[in-house]
Amino acid sequence: MLQTLKKEKQGKEGYIYVSYGHPKYLKHTIASVTSLRRYDKKRPVALICSDKQRKILEENGLDTLFDVVRPLPEEHASIVGFKHNVYQYLIFDRNMFLDSDIIWCKNPDALWTSFSPFDFTITGNLISDSFFGSAKGLGVLKDIFFGHRKRTLKKFGLTYLSRVQSGMIYAKDYDQTKKVCKLAGEMLDRKDETHFRSRKMEHGRTEESCEWSLAMAMSKLNNPVYPWLQGHNSPQLDYIQDLTEHDEDFQYVTCKYYNSDFVYSLRGLKSSFFRNLITSLAGFIPGRGDFLITTPFCIHFGWYHEKKPFFAFAEKNWQKLISAGMPDWVNSRNQSDEQRSNEAL
Repeated sequence: MLQTLKKEKQGKEGYIYVSYGHPKYLKHTIASVTSLRRYDKKRPVALICSDKQRKILEENGLDTLFDVVRPLPEEHASIVGFKHNVYQYLIFDRNMFLDSDIIWCKNPDALWTSFSPFDFTITGNLISDSFFGSAKGLGVLKDIFFGHRKRTLKKFGLTYLSRVQSGMIYAKDYDQTKKVCKLAGEMLDRKDETHFRSRKMEHGRTEESCEWSLAMAMSKLNNPVYPWLQGHNSPQLDYIQDLTEHDEDFQYVTCKYYNSDFVYSLRGLKSSFFRNLITSLAGFIPGRGDFLITTPFCIHFGWYHEKKPFFAFAEKNWQKLISAGMPDWVNSRNQSDEQRSNEAL
């Protein structure tokens, strides 16, 4: 399959989603693509999925939502299995890999342009915050107090550790992408030598995270991350109910974005009471309470306790497609493809 992908690119720029497991994840993917097509009706979208999910697509006449559908081998049907092997799925010349729990909020043209200097990158921050790979609540204080992060860096010969959010991965160069992925796999094999907390310890999580291992690989290789927090130009922001305003269909979205990295990192606290308390106290320091209202390119429902609005949107979108048929953008794309074929003849 790899040789085929290297020889038969499907276009210059394109989006790639992966779906497997419970059928609900296919609904999530389709919801994300539906939001994407509000702003980008031209670039192709590929789906890498299990045979079971492809069958569901075809039975419901939804396979035409995607320009390319490719099989997902069983050994890659997991978060780590796929994201540590994205180099095997470079379907386009320039590839944007996306999580299914992402909703697009504005036109991505400028985002594609800003990715162009990179051979491979993942959205993130140059320096990871205290919550990265650690407990998501007050338990993080233990790691801070005992210096667990510092010990991990010293053990692996790192002078810094980036924070990556792998809901958005950009890949152009095969060799560099493979190098990062392979080293990430080696890092994960040495998990017991790190301070990182298994993602499966979190409520509702059944799979291991790929992010800290990818971050360590990128730091080791000095592969730059794509700046995650860029104010009005942020590629994606976390959906946090207290910080996000939106309509039912997420066609109009704004986020409250704190200019202070420390204050904004407090979104990792599940307790809104403690988050608001610390934010208020930090506000006594000039600049720490400053914020702007912005619309990122995407919002990402990465926090499990914040996913309910996305679940509702995905289910509503699925029922609408099943009952009302294909949206207008699918029909118009099909007509354009047919017209181009006739012109070629």
